[in-house]
Amino acid sequence: MRRLAALVVVLWCVALGRDAVDDWIDRTAIPVLVHATSSEVRDRHGALLRAYTVEDGLWRMALSLDQVDPMFFDMLIAYEDKRFREHPGFDTMATARAVWQGLRHGRIVSGASTLTMQVARLLEDGTTGTWQGKLRQTRLALALERRLSKDQILQLYLELAPYGGNVEGLRAASLAWFGKEPRRLTPAEAALLVALPQAPESRRPDRHPEAARIARDRVLERMAGAGVIDAETARASRRDPAPTQRRPVPMLAPHMADRAVAEAPGRHDLTLDRDLQQSLETLARDYMARQDPRLSLAIMVADHRTGEILASVGSPAYSETRGQGFVDMTQALRSPGSTLKPLVYGLAFDRGLAHPETLIADSPVQFGTYAPQNFDGQFRGEVRISRALQMSLNIPVVRLTDAMGPAHLMAALGKAGLRPELPPGRPGLAVSLGGVGLTLSDMLTLYAALARDGQARPLRWQLDQPEGVAARLLSPRSAWQIGHILAGIAPPAHAGPSGRVAYKTGTSYGHRDAWALGWDGRFVAGVWIGRPDGTPVPGAFGGDLAAPLLFEALGRTGPKPEPLPAPPPDTLIVGNGALPAHLQRFGGTEVDRDPLTLAFPPDGARLAPDPRGVPVKLRGGTPPYTLLADGEVIATGLRGTDLLAPLTGPGFATLAVIDATGRSGRVSIELR
Repeated sequence: MRRLAALVVVLWCVALGRDAVDDWIDRTAIPVLVHATSSEVRDRHGALLRAYTVEDGLWRMALSLDQVDPMFFDMLIAYEDKRFREHPGFDTMATARAVWQGLRHGRIVSGASTLTMQVARLLEDGTTGTWQGKLRQTRLALALERRLSKDQILQLYLELAPYGGNVEGLRAASLAWFGKEPRRLTPAEAALLVALPQAPESRRPDRHPEAARIARDRVLERMAGAGVIDAETARASRRDPAPTQRRPVPMLAPHMADRAVAEAPGRHDLTLDRDLQQSLETLARDYMARQDPRLSLAIMVADHRTGEILASVGSPAYSETRGQGFVDMTQALRSPGSTLKPLVYGLAFDRGLAHPETLIADSPVQFGTYAPQNFDGQFRGEVRISRALQMSLNIPVVRLTDAMGPAHLMAALGKAGLRPELPPGRPGLAVSLGGVGLTLSDMLTLYAALARDGQARPLRWQLDQPEGVAARLLSPRSAWQIGHILAGIAPPAHAGPSGRVAYKTGTSYGHRDAWALGWDGRFVAGVWIGRPDGTPVPGAFGGDLAAPLLFEALGRTGPKPEPLPAPPPDTLIVGNGALPAHLQRFGGTEVDRDPLTLAFPPDGARLAPDPRGVPVKLRGGTPPYTLLADGEVIATGLRGTDLLAPLTGPGFATLAVIDATGRSGRVSIELR
């Protein structure tokens, strides 16, 4: 009877002790289990473009179990905690073995810390050098096992395990030491990632490469003994070179990534293509290495069919200070120069003001106090509209802008989704020559509309961004005519095999901005070069600086460029003589019944120099007249037919006269 009573007392004490232990474990305060991870920006295929450290400067990157090579888990559990799936957080057998070996050898031979206990230590950032620390770690491990699944505990290990320096977690470690995601690891790579958290600083591959290699090989040897890998694989893996330096975390599309993360931290999936982005960043960096370091450059490429931006280079070097590389020049307001001219001509086509074969006067003209000049200061008389656009003449496009009204041009820019900025006051005729602030992103949107049959739609740079509402900017006919004209411009010298490209260059006033924009059958691209502070760049021309890069960028979009489309069925493709009378000549329907000619001097005449000059007699034409000598304007606003050219010295000279309608006549003479 006494024995039975004693047994009851013992069982009661055991139960009481168990309940006390259970209550002790249940009362354990659990540290925060959710930790900040790096904000990430990825491309359209999920490839990492850029990541950011968390607030404490650590690289700690989100990772799920299914994104890790299974071999890593096999090695980790076999090496660190082979009964991880069975024990409740505290491995009694491993502890007993560690105690026995310690007593037998008089020193610590093996540890008994489970993976759960390691996670507990990482969560509390505590030490285990004292029995109090070990007890606290054990208590927390038991509590974690009661509240979390084994996979959740492994997930915490993947995020928090230290790998040297400010690298924390398996994914950051794989990127830092191997430059790759941990989805596919070699046995040697997996073994090093198992070994590093045991001594992350003394085994850092960039500071202690030999210690890292030895630790890796020790894991490989153990894995062969445990049957995780075979002996031959272990021998071959030990011959693999161990990393000796840290790889930089990807930093592609830094400006666009900054924009995405500024909206909200976390993961952002962009429409960019990593390979194209990397290729164009390299192109920009290599090209600008030969240029003034104070210059910057921006390149954008989009699929004009879908409106998705595939590459965006805001500067050639993000961290460069002399060229203000931190400024995203795809978003900076600049003068677009002549790159707005295609829109003006397209609008004129749709309004019935002109046709590509219409003749238009390239002659001196004045609108109030505004007298536009061509870039080279020359006048060419009557030219075809198509040729005026290809030569980027200023006077013809200003004449068209005056006929439409600059407000209509501004309205069209707004309809296209652009954000033009004007100086105070109403828009003037200079708008068509670049007298308005627009960004490279704006201009790419405009040229995508020209390429997409005249239909404007906002460009997209985030995968989850909804498609914007389309707006008809030009008729398909006019858009095709503009593309056909621009495709007739000769490509720059040494242009790569980018196929037939419709493109336009531009140079802003004072040579502050050099532009090139264009498209093929699928892609549209834009290039800007200049100084971010707006300082003039003498000698900078869009055709010389930006156009070669435009063709190079389009050439890198794929192995085979897509052709430009065929003309719409309603396109009128005829010569000037077959046009309706009102379209044969801009600004009038009259024909040259009384053509302008120089009656004197005759062409090829040899005259004796006269201190008063050379007399010029005109026949026909419409006043006022402009008199030129060797392409330079001598006098304007002349109404008489008897003129005097101030040529007194010996030599050859070319005299030319342009009337109010743009008709011209010229002769070559010699003074001797």
